[in-house]
Amino acid sequence: MNGDRYVAYVGTYTHGNSVGIHLYDVDMEQGRLKERKVIPINNPSDLTVSKDGRFLYSIADEGVESFKILPDGDLEPINEAWIGGMRGCYVEVDDKNRYLFVAGYHDGRVTMMRLKKDGGIGEIADGIFHQGMGRNIAERNSRPHVNCVMLTPVKQNYLCAVDGGLDHVKIYQLDYTHGKMKIADILRCPINSGPRMIRFTKDGRFAYVLCELKNTVEVYQYECSPKGPVFEFVQSISTVEQEEKKSSGASGMELSMDGRYLFCSNAGPNSVIVYEVNQDTGMLTEVCNSKISGDYPKTLGIFPDGEHFASLNHDTNEITLFKMNYEKQHFLMMGRPIKIETPNCIHFHKLG
Repeated sequence: MNGDRYVAYVGTYTHGNSVGIHLYDVDMEQGRLKERKVIPINNPSDLTVSKDGRFLYSIADEGVESFKILPDGDLEPINEAWIGGMRGCYVEVDDKNRYLFVAGYHDGRVTMMRLKKDGGIGEIADGIFHQGMGRNIAERNSRPHVNCVMLTPVKQNYLCAVDGGLDHVKIYQLDYTHGKMKIADILRCPINSGPRMIRFTKDGRFAYVLCELKNTVEVYQYECSPKGPVFEFVQSISTVEQEEKKSSGASGMELSMDGRYLFCSNAGPNSVIVYEVNQDTGMLTEVCNSKISGDYPKTLGIFPDGEHFASLNHDTNEITLFKMNYEKQHFLMMGRPIKIETPNCIHFHKLG
């Protein structure tokens, strides 16, 4: 990576022995992580870094908390703020550091928070509670649960709120001047599919929705037309073998930095599947599918070199590291698991 230096931030639950965000120095060549310190914060179950690399924003029991990123990657607390609802589960920030967006799993709320010039979190600008009932009698899929909020690419005029309870991706038009959201459209996923997260290619041409209960990736061609966002269905591809579907839940999904590969993790089978992305159509072709030697890979992180990835195994309190061999279509585990209690999320940050 041309001598670039990286750190990795890993969020955890802190109801046990963990106390916050674990900071790791990244050995990109060897695909390894070396823990440096832990930054105290209550239950940082998701976090993100601003595009300019100056600030980190995290979920906390108190709502959300902001940190200044120091030159060596260390974190300096700025402030915390209440989000106007129950505890959030996912955070997103726009490219110009104007607003922070928070997904609420427990109360089905999407919250828009103002940001200050110093990186601090300001007051609530807007908030919307999702309403309605799902079609599954199971509690997790019978009422609104916002799992993820993601801005549409390029101009970021819209916010996608992935609701696993309603089987919807609600699309909100954003008014950055007045700090308002209004519903613009709804992407309706298959019934009882349990959409969990959405990812876009950097060029903004394709979108991928991971469905937890259906164990699929739904592929869409995306366009921001003069009339609004347009999602055109392209493909549905399974993340597990047919015999594994009854005991599986798709759990994590990330694109490699170069956009050539999509990685998905699966709880139950405890596996990771890697797809190659067709650059012309956005369609996926399986490269390999293998176990990760741990329980409940809640999410995963792809190293910036695209050659290594980390599986965050929530129930076995560890991170397992792997090296990809795209030519031979397999990945191999690198060294012993890294012990860490209930890891939930990981973000690689380039220093300097």
